[in-house]
Amino acid sequence: MAILRGGTRIFGQDIRIGIPRDRSLDDVENDPRFRQKPGGNPESTMGRYQSMVNEAEGFARKARYYVEFYLPKPGGLDLTGIDDTGQVGISNASQESIASFRSNNELNAVQMANARRVQAFCKSISMPDRDVQMKEIKHHGPARKFAYDYKSAPITASFYTDKFMRERSYFELWQQSAFSQVSNNYNFYDNYVSDINIFQLGSFESKNERDDMTYAVKLFDCYPKIISTVDYAADGNEVQTFSVTFEFRYWINYFLDRSGNIQLGQANFNDVTVKSKYGAFGSLINKLPPELRRAGTQVLEGLKRRIPIGGVTGGRVFPPFGNFPPFGV
Repeated sequence: MAILRGGTRIFGQDIRIGIPRDRSLDDVENDPRFRQKPGGNPESTMGRYQSMVNEAEGFARKARYYVEFYLPKPGGLDLTGIDDTGQVGISNASQESIASFRSNNELNAVQMANARRVQAFCKSISMPDRDVQMKEIKHHGPARKFAYDYKSAPITASFYTDKFMRERSYFELWQQSAFSQVSNNYNFYDNYVSDINIFQLGSFESKNERDDMTYAVKLFDCYPKIISTVDYAADGNEVQTFSVTFEFRYWINYFLDRSGNIQLGQANFNDVTVKSKYGAFGSLINKLPPELRRAGTQVLEGLKRRIPIGGVTGGRVFPPFGNFPPFGV
């Protein structure tokens, strides 16, 4: 509570002033603590640790990721033969086999319509692992372990789904590019596998804190092996989800060969800055005594809303003073 309080009416506004008990926030912009460098001694163990965190502009966050899925693009089946007239062409059996699989046009149409929806509704996913296979060989003394192969376990992604379950249908269609429920035939390998991109995102000060790729992997020859069940319950009202388990051949790190081009922050600490809310006019208000500063701010806000432009924009535009958002924001 204030020690002394009073008020009056100016421009139809109730303006109240008082002498506060706590004056620690009277001059925040000129507080000497903002001129101090954050952190301790940069040559200490903790200082080096803070420098490493600052250089990377923070740690990776689990919620900052993006995934790209692509339906396969099947090519033509090379099933030429000799027809009843002795001419070389596609036999009737081959034509039926080709027609029983999902067509390229159908897959492209679903990719264009629903791919971004599926990517946006990806609830969770895992980066792939890599298990190097090693063989132990003993000649003389302690054995040596030699690498001879590597493999990766399947990854599982979970998805939210809308009431039409278009996200689930997307992967069902991908599955059906490998087999035909009409002819019970199975397609060629290259006609049902596709690639998946998984991105770790991070914000950059130089890009106005917009998210951009900081790490990325590409999974080759992926296929949705398992589409999970969809569970229902009479007492449940949560958003429906399902999961998909993907098999793939191998994966690569996009940035492994481009480490010199990764944008890093600065290891040194920057000064903390406090931006003025009212621009040039705000600097005049800050020169008023602390007891009158709030009253001056209230008068300024009332004036901004009363001028013609301010009446339209709710006081957000007040030319020619101040750094305010543009008209219509």
